[in-house]
Amino acid sequence: MTERRVVIVGYDAAELLDIACVTASLEIANLHGASPAYQVRLASTGGRPIRCSAGLTLVAQESLERVCGPLDTLIVSGGAGHEAAADDRLVLAHVRRLARESRRVASVCTGASVLAAAGLLDGRRATTHWRWAPSLAARYPKVTFDPDPIFIRDGGLSTAAGVTSALDLVLAFVEEDQGAAMARSVARNLVTYLQRPGNQAQVSMFTSAPPPANELVREVVEHVTGHPEGDLATGTLAGRAGVSERHLTRLFIKHLGETPGRFVRRARTEAAAQLLVSTTLPLGAVATRCGFGTAETLRQAFVARYGVPPSHYRATHSSTGV
Repeated sequence: MTERRVVIVGYDAAELLDIACVTASLEIANLHGASPAYQVRLASTGGRPIRCSAGLTLVAQESLERVCGPLDTLIVSGGAGHEAAADDRLVLAHVRRLARESRRVASVCTGASVLAAAGLLDGRRATTHWRWAPSLAARYPKVTFDPDPIFIRDGGLSTAAGVTSALDLVLAFVEEDQGAAMARSVARNLVTYLQRPGNQAQVSMFTSAPPPANELVREVVEHVTGHPEGDLATGTLAGRAGVSERHLTRLFIKHLGETPGRFVRRARTEAAAQLLVSTTLPLGAVATRCGFGTAETLRQAFVARYGVPPSHYRATHSSTGV
């Protein structure tokens, strides 16, 4: 193999960062001696320019209709125009064709809708931008959309979450192709984390969604997030709210999609994540402040939520230099 051919599929109103994260990462890998080197090309239907959702226009280097395999990697970008792209029979036909001729197939952000519309995600677990996961799950019931992970790799098919998660997925590709040392070198030059775990949650519960519409649920949520160290048993919370445990559980499932117990565990884990990256507190102290009791209980919850132990999370995310 003299080069690794990578084709990025773009379309009108594609997200510029979805494309640039891929092209910049692989170009840096080439500058640092990737062997075989990556040949990256941007393709569109008819080879037409791509007006990105940010207002800038990119010049496509290939006509999608003329691209032929074999390819090393086929990547479909996301963006505001993803629904139109997913309804475009010409785009879908060529994505299906090229997927058969590619070693790896991937999507970034809402590019997953194009892969889903092409039938390539049927029966698979996939991710996408957390804001779009519910609507894509409803539109493509044969696909299991998980809004939590940064990226999901399922054999030769990968899906990445929102926008800059493309960096994490491409770094994983570079490590697979070129080795860990090359991936570290690329990450350093991008001034980004070496590689966030694919199953790390995309966003924090404290910023990802608006407050629950139900006043009672909202008050309980505010109490939980403000007092993670307190007694947050379902019975205690129900008593505080003046309702039965069963009724509180029904309300949580209706408005948040999870039981009070699961919400509390998630709230405590994310509160611990914030302390880990913003303080130098020992793990035992973090566990106590967040209601876990012991460092081991914190570790178990952290691995279940983020896929890594607290010490690793602190080492790769800390703003305190720890």
